[in-house]
Amino acid sequence: MNNLVLESESLNKVLENKTISFDDYFQIYQDAIKDSSELISTAQNLRKKFKGNTITFSKKAFFNLINMCKDTCTYCTYKAEPGETKLSMMSKQQIKQMLNLAKKYRCVEALFVTGERPEQKYQEAKDWLKINGFKSTAEYLVHASEMALEAGLFPHTNAGNLTIDEIRELQKTNVSMGLMLENSSERLSQKGMPHYLATSKRPKARLEVLENSGKLKIPMTTGILVGIGETPKEIIESIFAIKKLHEKYGNIQEVILQNFQPKQDTMMSDFPSAQEKYFKIIVSLARIIMPDMNIQIPPNLSPQSYQSFLSVGINDWGGISPLTPDYVNPEFSWPEIKTIEENSKNAGFELKCRFPIYPEFFSFISNELRDKISVIENEEGLVKEEYWR
Repeated sequence: MNNLVLESESLNKVLENKTISFDDYFQIYQDAIKDSSELISTAQNLRKKFKGNTITFSKKAFFNLINMCKDTCTYCTYKAEPGETKLSMMSKQQIKQMLNLAKKYRCVEALFVTGERPEQKYQEAKDWLKINGFKSTAEYLVHASEMALEAGLFPHTNAGNLTIDEIRELQKTNVSMGLMLENSSERLSQKGMPHYLATSKRPKARLEVLENSGKLKIPMTTGILVGIGETPKEIIESIFAIKKLHEKYGNIQEVILQNFQPKQDTMMSDFPSAQEKYFKIIVSLARIIMPDMNIQIPPNLSPQSYQSFLSVGINDWGGISPLTPDYVNPEFSWPEIKTIEENSKNAGFELKCRFPIYPEFFSFISNELRDKISVIENEEGLVKEEYWR
Protein backbone atom coordinates (compact mmCIF):
# COMPACT_ATOMS: atom_id res chain seq x y z
CA MET A 1 0.00 0.00 0.00
CA ASN A 2 2.92 2.31 0.67
CA ASN A 3 5.40 3.15 -2.10
CA LEU A 4 7.70 5.31 0.00
CA VAL A 5 10.95 3.48 0.77
CA LEU A 6 13.31 5.25 3.14
CA GLU A 7 16.86 4.70 4.32
CA SER A 8 15.64 4.61 7.92
CA GLU A 9 14.51 1.10 8.79
CA SER A 10 12.49 2.43 11.72
CA LEU A 11 10.56 4.89 9.54
CA ASN A 12 9.84 2.14 7.00
CA LYS A 13 8.39 0.08 9.87
CA VAL A 14 6.23 3.04 10.96
CA LEU A 15 4.85 3.29 7.41
CA GLU A 16 4.12 -0.43 7.45
CA ASN A 17 2.21 0.02 10.71
CA LYS A 18 4.76 -2.03 12.65
CA THR A 19 5.67 -1.30 16.25
CA ILE A 20 8.99 0.34 17.03
CA SER A 21 10.49 1.10 20.43
CA PHE A 22 10.96 4.33 22.35
CA ASP A 23 14.69 4.14 21.57
CA ASP A 24 13.88 3.89 17.87
CA TYR A 25 11.82 7.07 18.06
CA PHE A 26 14.63 8.81 19.91
CA GLN A 27 17.06 7.69 17.20
CA ILE A 28 14.67 9.08 14.55
CA TYR A 29 14.75 12.40 16.44
CA GLN A 30 18.56 12.42 16.54
CA ASP A 31 18.78 11.60 12.82
CA ALA A 32 16.26 14.36 12.05
CA ILE A 33 18.44 16.96 13.77
CA LYS A 34 21.04 16.28 11.04
CA ASP A 35 18.51 15.80 8.22
CA SER A 36 14.77 15.89 8.79
CA SER A 37 13.63 15.10 5.24
CA GLU A 38 12.82 11.41 5.82
CA LEU A 39 10.94 12.12 9.05
CA ILE A 40 8.94 14.89 7.39
CA SER A 41 8.02 12.83 4.32
CA THR A 42 6.86 10.01 6.65
CA ALA A 43 4.71 12.49 8.62
CA GLN A 44 3.27 13.86 5.36
CA ASN A 45 2.51 10.36 4.14
CA LEU A 46 0.70 9.40 7.36
CA ARG A 47 -1.28 12.62 7.54
CA LYS A 48 -2.43 12.15 3.95
CA LYS A 49 -3.35 8.51 4.64
CA PHE A 50 -5.41 9.24 7.75
CA LYS A 51 -6.62 12.83 7.23
CA GLY A 52 -6.50 13.52 3.49
CA ASN A 53 -6.11 17.15 2.44
CA THR A 54 -8.62 18.61 4.87
CA ILE A 55 -7.49 21.06 7.55
CA THR A 56 -10.06 21.86 10.23
CA PHE A 57 -10.64 24.60 12.78
CA SER A 58 -13.26 25.45 15.38
CA LYS A 59 -14.94 28.87 15.19
CA LYS A 60 -15.09 29.98 18.80
CA ALA A 61 -15.71 32.68 21.34
CA PHE A 62 -13.26 32.67 24.27
CA PHE A 63 -14.99 33.17 27.64
CA ASN A 64 -12.34 34.32 30.11
CA LEU A 65 -14.57 33.42 33.07
CA ILE A 66 -12.05 34.19 35.84
CA ASN A 67 -8.30 34.53 35.42
CA MET A 68 -7.19 34.56 39.05
CA CYS A 69 -5.29 31.35 39.75
CA LYS A 70 -3.92 29.65 42.85
CA ASP A 71 -0.76 28.61 40.93
CA THR A 72 2.15 30.52 39.40
CA CYS A 73 3.90 29.37 36.22
CA THR A 74 7.07 31.21 35.27
CA TYR A 75 5.96 31.79 31.66
CA CYS A 76 2.29 32.71 32.13
CA THR A 77 0.64 36.10 31.60
CA TYR A 78 -2.91 34.74 31.72
CA LYS A 79 -3.09 34.87 35.52
CA ALA A 80 -4.27 38.16 37.02
CA GLU A 81 -4.02 39.47 40.57
CA PRO A 82 -6.90 41.40 42.20
CA GLY A 83 -6.85 45.01 41.04
CA GLU A 84 -4.96 44.38 37.79
CA THR A 85 -6.49 45.87 34.65
CA LYS A 86 -6.47 42.48 32.89
CA LEU A 87 -8.51 40.87 35.71
CA SER A 88 -11.61 39.11 34.36
CA MET A 89 -14.53 37.98 36.52
CA MET A 90 -17.51 37.53 34.23
CA SER A 91 -21.02 38.00 35.57
CA LYS A 92 -24.00 36.01 34.24
CA GLN A 93 -25.04 39.14 32.36
CA GLN A 94 -21.62 39.44 30.68
CA ILE A 95 -21.75 35.76 29.70
CA LYS A 96 -25.18 36.32 28.17
CA GLN A 97 -23.98 39.38 26.21
CA MET A 98 -20.96 37.48 24.92
CA LEU A 99 -23.15 34.53 23.88
CA ASN A 100 -25.38 36.87 21.89
CA LEU A 101 -22.34 38.36 20.15
CA ALA A 102 -20.91 34.89 19.50
CA LYS A 103 -24.15 33.90 17.75
CA LYS A 104 -24.04 37.08 15.69
CA TYR A 105 -20.49 36.21 14.56
CA ARG A 106 -21.63 32.64 13.73
CA CYS A 107 -19.36 31.03 16.30
CA VAL A 108 -19.89 27.33 17.04
CA GLU A 109 -17.76 26.81 20.16
CA ALA A 110 -17.98 28.49 23.55
CA LEU A 111 -14.55 28.01 25.11
CA PHE A 112 -14.67 28.45 28.89
CA VAL A 113 -11.30 29.05 30.52
CA THR A 114 -10.50 29.76 34.17
CA GLY A 115 -7.49 29.89 36.44
CA GLU A 116 -6.83 26.93 38.71
CA ARG A 117 -9.34 27.00 41.63
CA PRO A 118 -8.98 30.75 42.35
CA GLU A 119 -11.41 30.54 45.30
CA GLN A 120 -8.81 28.53 47.22
CA LYS A 121 -6.46 31.50 47.29
CA TYR A 122 -8.46 34.72 46.84
CA GLN A 123 -11.28 36.16 48.91
CA GLU A 124 -12.22 38.23 45.84
CA ALA A 125 -12.90 35.00 43.90
CA LYS A 126 -15.05 33.65 46.76
CA ASP A 127 -17.05 36.90 46.84
CA TRP A 128 -17.51 36.86 43.04
CA LEU A 129 -18.83 33.29 43.21
CA LYS A 130 -21.16 34.20 46.07
CA ILE A 131 -22.59 37.22 44.22
CA ASN A 132 -23.35 34.98 41.24
CA GLY A 133 -24.83 32.28 43.47
CA PHE A 134 -22.13 29.59 43.45
CA LYS A 135 -19.75 27.93 45.89
CA SER A 136 -17.04 26.92 43.43
CA THR A 137 -15.69 27.89 40.02
CA ALA A 138 -16.62 24.41 38.76
CA GLU A 139 -20.25 25.00 39.76
CA TYR A 140 -20.27 28.29 37.87
CA LEU A 141 -18.78 26.54 34.83
CA VAL A 142 -21.67 24.07 34.83
CA HIS A 143 -24.14 26.98 34.79
CA ALA A 144 -22.22 28.90 32.09
CA SER A 145 -22.10 25.76 29.93
CA GLU A 146 -25.88 25.36 30.27
CA MET A 147 -26.32 28.98 29.18
CA ALA A 148 -24.09 28.42 26.12
CA LEU A 149 -25.91 25.28 25.06
CA GLU A 150 -29.24 27.02 25.40
CA ALA A 151 -27.96 29.86 23.21
CA GLY A 152 -26.98 27.35 20.50
CA LEU A 153 -23.22 27.18 21.10
CA PHE A 154 -21.25 24.08 22.06
CA PRO A 155 -19.23 24.36 25.29
CA HIS A 156 -15.63 23.19 25.65
CA THR A 157 -14.18 23.74 29.13
CA ASN A 158 -10.52 24.12 30.00
CA ALA A 159 -10.36 24.81 33.74
CA GLY A 160 -7.34 22.95 35.04
CA ASN A 161 -7.46 19.93 37.32
CA LEU A 162 -11.13 19.21 37.82
CA THR A 163 -12.25 16.28 39.98
CA ILE A 164 -14.00 13.27 38.48
CA ASP A 165 -17.35 14.49 39.89
CA GLU A 166 -16.86 17.96 38.40
CA ILE A 167 -16.01 16.44 35.01
CA ARG A 168 -19.09 14.21 35.26
CA GLU A 169 -21.30 17.28 35.82
CA LEU A 170 -19.73 19.21 32.95
CA GLN A 171 -20.05 16.19 30.67
CA LYS A 172 -23.82 16.79 30.54
CA THR A 173 -23.32 20.03 28.59
CA ASN A 174 -19.73 19.96 27.25
CA VAL A 175 -19.21 18.06 24.01
CA SER A 176 -15.49 17.91 24.85
CA MET A 177 -13.05 19.23 27.42
CA GLY A 178 -9.40 20.21 27.50
CA LEU A 179 -6.37 19.90 29.74
CA MET A 180 -2.82 20.39 28.53
CA LEU A 181 -0.41 17.82 29.90
CA GLU A 182 2.36 20.33 29.01
CA ASN A 183 5.07 17.80 29.89
CA SER A 184 5.25 14.50 31.76
CA SER A 185 8.65 15.29 33.32
CA GLU A 186 8.84 15.67 37.10
CA ARG A 187 12.11 17.60 36.59
CA LEU A 188 10.18 20.61 35.27
CA SER A 189 8.49 20.91 38.69
CA GLN A 190 11.80 21.18 40.58
CA LYS A 191 13.11 24.41 42.09
CA GLY A 192 14.11 26.92 39.43
CA MET A 193 12.00 25.15 36.79
CA PRO A 194 8.81 26.51 35.12
CA HIS A 195 6.30 24.43 37.14
CA TYR A 196 7.91 24.77 40.58
CA LEU A 197 5.17 27.04 41.97
CA ALA A 198 2.33 25.29 40.12
CA THR A 199 1.23 22.16 41.97
CA SER A 200 -1.55 21.57 39.45
CA LYS A 201 1.06 21.18 36.69
CA ARG A 202 2.70 18.21 38.40
CA PRO A 203 2.53 15.40 35.83
CA LYS A 204 0.86 12.97 38.25
CA ALA A 205 -2.00 15.41 38.90
CA ARG A 206 -2.50 16.14 35.20
CA LEU A 207 -2.35 12.50 34.16
CA GLU A 208 -4.92 11.61 36.81
CA VAL A 209 -7.40 14.14 35.38
CA LEU A 210 -6.79 12.80 31.86
CA GLU A 211 -7.23 9.26 33.19
CA ASN A 212 -10.56 10.26 34.82
CA SER A 213 -11.76 11.79 31.55
CA GLY A 214 -10.96 8.45 29.93
CA LYS A 215 -12.96 6.53 32.53
CA LEU A 216 -15.91 8.85 31.87
CA LYS A 217 -15.45 8.60 28.10
CA ILE A 218 -15.33 12.34 27.51
CA PRO A 219 -13.59 13.51 24.32
CA MET A 220 -10.45 15.22 25.55
CA THR A 221 -8.04 17.70 24.04
CA THR A 222 -4.56 17.66 25.50
CA GLY A 223 -1.06 18.52 24.38
CA ILE A 224 2.44 19.62 25.18
CA LEU A 225 4.36 22.86 25.45
CA VAL A 226 7.44 22.83 23.27
CA GLY A 227 10.54 24.79 24.26
CA ILE A 228 10.10 25.36 28.01
CA GLY A 229 13.43 23.76 28.92
CA GLU A 230 12.52 20.12 28.30
CA THR A 231 14.99 17.61 26.87
CA PRO A 232 14.15 15.84 23.58
CA LYS A 233 13.74 12.61 25.56
CA GLU A 234 11.23 14.26 27.92
CA ILE A 235 9.16 15.55 25.03
CA ILE A 236 9.01 12.11 23.38
CA GLU A 237 8.09 10.62 26.77
CA SER A 238 5.27 13.17 27.04
CA ILE A 239 3.87 12.21 23.63
CA PHE A 240 4.14 8.56 24.71
CA ALA A 241 2.24 9.31 27.93
CA ILE A 242 -0.63 10.71 25.84
CA LYS A 243 -0.45 7.77 23.42
CA LYS A 244 -0.65 5.31 26.34
CA LEU A 245 -3.75 7.03 27.74
CA HIS A 246 -5.40 6.99 24.33
CA GLU A 247 -4.61 3.31 23.82
CA LYS A 248 -6.25 2.59 27.17
CA TYR A 249 -9.40 4.73 26.87
CA GLY A 250 -9.65 5.90 23.25
CA ASN A 251 -10.87 9.36 24.29
CA ILE A 252 -8.00 11.70 23.34
CA GLN A 253 -9.50 13.57 20.40
CA GLU A 254 -6.61 15.85 19.56
CA VAL A 255 -3.07 16.74 20.56
CA ILE A 256 -2.00 20.38 20.58
CA LEU A 257 1.67 21.15 20.10
CA GLN A 258 2.20 24.64 21.44
CA ASN A 259 5.48 26.43 20.89
CA PHE A 260 6.78 28.46 23.83
CA GLN A 261 6.91 32.21 23.24
CA PRO A 262 8.54 34.34 25.98
CA LYS A 263 6.37 37.02 27.55
CA GLN A 264 7.32 40.32 29.15
CA ASP A 265 6.88 40.59 32.93
CA THR A 266 7.40 36.86 33.49
CA MET A 267 10.33 35.02 35.04
CA MET A 268 11.03 33.40 31.66
CA SER A 269 10.91 36.64 29.64
CA ASP A 270 14.56 36.21 28.52
CA PHE A 271 14.14 32.53 27.65
CA PRO A 272 14.29 32.05 23.84
CA SER A 273 11.18 30.95 21.95
CA ALA A 274 11.08 27.41 20.57
CA GLN A 275 13.27 27.16 17.47
CA GLU A 276 11.15 26.47 14.42
CA LYS A 277 13.31 23.61 13.14
CA TYR A 278 13.09 21.84 16.51
CA PHE A 279 9.36 22.55 16.73
CA LYS A 280 8.74 21.07 13.27
CA ILE A 281 10.67 17.92 14.16
CA ILE A 282 8.52 17.51 17.31
CA VAL A 283 5.32 18.01 15.29
CA SER A 284 6.45 15.37 12.77
CA LEU A 285 7.38 13.00 15.61
CA ALA A 286 3.93 13.41 17.16
CA ARG A 287 2.39 12.41 13.81
CA ILE A 288 4.51 9.27 13.47
CA ILE A 289 4.03 8.26 17.14
CA MET A 290 0.24 8.72 16.84
CA PRO A 291 -0.44 8.34 13.09
CA ASP A 292 -4.24 8.75 13.12
CA MET A 293 -4.43 11.44 15.82
CA ASN A 294 -5.79 14.94 15.17
CA ILE A 295 -2.73 17.14 15.58
CA GLN A 296 -2.83 20.92 15.77
CA ILE A 297 -0.59 23.92 16.22
CA PRO A 298 -1.99 27.36 17.14
CA PRO A 299 -1.53 29.54 14.02
CA ASN A 300 -1.28 32.76 16.04
CA LEU A 301 1.92 31.53 17.78
CA SER A 302 3.70 31.05 14.42
CA PRO A 303 2.22 34.06 12.61
CA GLN A 304 4.84 34.21 9.84
CA SER A 305 5.00 30.52 9.04
CA TYR A 306 2.01 28.58 10.37
CA GLN A 307 0.99 27.34 6.91
CA SER A 308 4.39 25.63 6.51
CA PHE A 309 3.40 23.26 9.34
CA LEU A 310 0.89 21.69 6.97
CA SER A 311 3.85 19.93 5.39
CA VAL A 312 5.01 18.37 8.69
CA GLY A 313 1.84 16.52 9.62
CA ILE A 314 -0.81 18.72 11.25
CA ASN A 315 -4.50 18.55 10.30
CA ASP A 316 -6.08 21.20 12.56
CA TRP A 317 -5.70 24.87 13.50
CA GLY A 318 -7.59 24.64 16.79
CA GLY A 319 -10.08 27.25 17.95
CA ILE A 320 -10.00 30.59 16.14
CA SER A 321 -12.16 33.52 17.17
CA PRO A 322 -13.47 36.34 15.00
CA LEU A 323 -14.61 38.04 18.20
CA THR A 324 -12.36 37.54 21.24
CA PRO A 325 -8.57 37.60 21.75
CA ASP A 326 -6.48 34.64 22.83
CA TYR A 327 -6.44 35.58 26.53
CA VAL A 328 -3.65 33.09 27.21
CA ASN A 329 -1.43 34.69 24.53
CA PRO A 330 -2.96 38.17 24.13
CA GLU A 331 0.08 39.56 22.32
CA PHE A 332 -0.53 37.09 19.47
CA SER A 333 -3.80 37.88 17.75
CA TRP A 334 -5.53 35.22 15.68
CA PRO A 335 -5.11 35.54 11.93
CA GLU A 336 -8.38 36.20 10.12
CA ILE A 337 -10.22 33.03 9.12
CA LYS A 338 -10.21 34.08 5.46
CA THR A 339 -6.41 34.54 5.57
CA ILE A 340 -5.97 31.11 7.12
CA GLU A 341 -8.23 29.70 4.41
CA GLU A 342 -6.18 31.35 1.64
CA ASN A 343 -2.89 30.16 3.12
CA SER A 344 -4.24 26.63 3.57
CA LYS A 345 -5.54 26.59 0.00
CA ASN A 346 -2.20 27.79 -1.36
CA ALA A 347 -0.55 24.89 0.45
CA GLY A 348 -3.01 22.45 -1.15
CA PHE A 349 -5.49 22.04 1.71
CA GLU A 350 -9.19 22.67 2.12
CA LEU A 351 -10.28 24.49 5.27
CA LYS A 352 -13.40 23.15 6.98
CA CYS A 353 -15.10 24.14 10.23
CA ARG A 354 -15.59 21.45 12.87
CA PHE A 355 -17.41 21.27 16.17
CA PRO A 356 -15.39 21.31 19.43
CA ILE A 357 -15.79 17.52 19.10
CA TYR A 358 -14.43 15.60 16.10
CA PRO A 359 -16.91 13.43 14.15
CA GLU A 360 -15.15 10.20 15.15
CA PHE A 361 -16.05 10.93 18.80
CA PHE A 362 -19.78 11.60 18.33
CA SER A 363 -20.60 8.20 19.85
CA PHE A 364 -19.10 9.37 23.16
CA ILE A 365 -21.73 12.04 23.83
CA SER A 366 -25.35 11.92 25.00
CA ASN A 367 -28.22 11.69 22.52
CA GLU A 368 -29.33 15.14 23.61
CA LEU A 369 -25.99 16.73 22.65
CA ARG A 370 -25.82 14.63 19.49
CA ASP A 371 -29.26 15.90 18.42
CA LYS A 372 -28.18 19.52 18.93
CA ILE A 373 -25.10 18.94 16.75
CA SER A 374 -27.13 17.30 13.97
CA VAL A 375 -29.08 20.54 13.40
CA ILE A 376 -26.05 22.31 11.85
CA GLU A 377 -24.00 19.29 10.78
CA ASN A 378 -23.15 18.32 7.19
CA GLU A 379 -22.71 14.81 5.76
CA GLU A 380 -19.05 14.71 6.92
CA GLY A 381 -19.95 15.43 10.54
CA LEU A 382 -18.53 18.94 10.22
CA VAL A 383 -20.32 22.30 10.50
CA LYS A 384 -22.53 23.24 7.53
CA GLU A 385 -20.73 25.83 5.46
CA GLU A 386 -23.73 28.15 5.29
CA TYR A 387 -23.84 28.16 9.09
CA TRP A 388 -20.28 29.28 9.88
CA ARG A 389 -19.43 31.53 6.94
